[in-house]
Amino acid sequence: MNKYISKFLLLFIFFCSSVDAQTKLLIPMESNIQTNHLKAYGIAYRHLLGGRELDWLLNYRGGSFMFAYSQSLENECKEKEVYYELLDGTKTAQVYAEVKDEKNNMDVVRLEKVAKIAVYVPPNALPWDDAVRLVLEYAEIPYDKLWDEEVLSGKLKQYDWIHLHHEDFSGQYGKFYATYGTALWYITQKATNEAMALKLGFKKVSQLKLAVVKKLNEYIANGGFLFAMCSATDTYDIALAVQYTDICDVMYDGDPQDPDANNKLDFADCIAFQNFQIEMNPYLYKYSNIDITQDLLFVGQNNDYFKLVDFSAKYDPVPTMLTQDHTALIKGFMGQTSGFHKQFLKKNVTILGMNEGTDFVKYIHGNYGKGTFTFLGGHDPEDYQHLVGAPATNLNLYQNSPGYRLILNNVLFPAAKKKKLKT
Repeated sequence: MNKYISKFLLLFIFFCSSVDAQTKLLIPMESNIQTNHLKAYGIAYRHLLGGRELDWLLNYRGGSFMFAYSQSLENECKEKEVYYELLDGTKTAQVYAEVKDEKNNMDVVRLEKVAKIAVYVPPNALPWDDAVRLVLEYAEIPYDKLWDEEVLSGKLKQYDWIHLHHEDFSGQYGKFYATYGTALWYITQKATNEAMALKLGFKKVSQLKLAVVKKLNEYIANGGFLFAMCSATDTYDIALAVQYTDICDVMYDGDPQDPDANNKLDFADCIAFQNFQIEMNPYLYKYSNIDITQDLLFVGQNNDYFKLVDFSAKYDPVPTMLTQDHTALIKGFMGQTSGFHKQFLKKNVTILGMNEGTDFVKYIHGNYGKGTFTFLGGHDPEDYQHLVGAPATNLNLYQNSPGYRLILNNVLFPAAKKKKLKT
């Protein structure tokens, strides 16, 4: 009797393991189905971190994720309150057939090697003051912090992907002097930057930031992935364009700016923008005519929306991955830099999202050497103006934020199978 029971148990175990091998776990990402879009990215990232692969089903049900089934994965979905579905072999085959059908603008991208993440951020910055750190921590995606000393000492080589904090690489401290010049946080920020410049052998903070940007350019050219938001977007190229002149006035670096600076701009080393002009008024909260922030004041919050561009999933997998979302129309949001005027983009830049009927570009991507950069204008996708000192955004209230999904798309896409990216 025991012999028969043992055989039955062995057959049962074999049957169960065979079923599990065929079963897939699908995390659909539609707007009316998925309970927590942001946590879903965290599950995908940690799955890759564990040395396992998964498939990103581009444009299928909002850009879904397909995993080989495991009990631990299912338990994690339940724990994080992420909606999922279990598919048998037949249903899985149907899904893949639909996605691969030439008639459908869908495709499968295999995610295989997780990107090691770093965030460029000053040591005294609070996590909630940066949307990227905020969503990384909410999705439970690990990252390391780097700042000027680490960047210039070569530690960037240890990372595949880096996000730039809402930094002002022009050396003007966000051009906050007129409003916050006597505020303790501003004085502390200025002193911290000046101390770092002195420590690393630079006479001015602007010279230090230029050196950092050039190091970041090397990083991208050698295959790195760079993502930036807010003022880190345009001031990155501004630092490169003004490297042969001085745009910082007395209150920023101790000596006057060059009044002829706009005639000495050099756009050769810029990666995204060209032919722009610098705002030379040190009291005006604006860096250059690239930025659309002042124009948005006339548009108004209720009318500020940008639309994601629809790319061919089978022929343009990278921009398709970067624009995966459960809606194509996304609420706008402001920042120190809220977006970019189209006329100042370099020809190699791909527009991922812009305000229809205007030249306001919100979301861009480009190649530089062996790597890529992606810029998203604005500060916080769920806080329209995000004033200085505003409380942290509670992402438990925005679990399905389409704007925050764009950030997380950038975190995942470096994991895509490299052969697929070249098609």
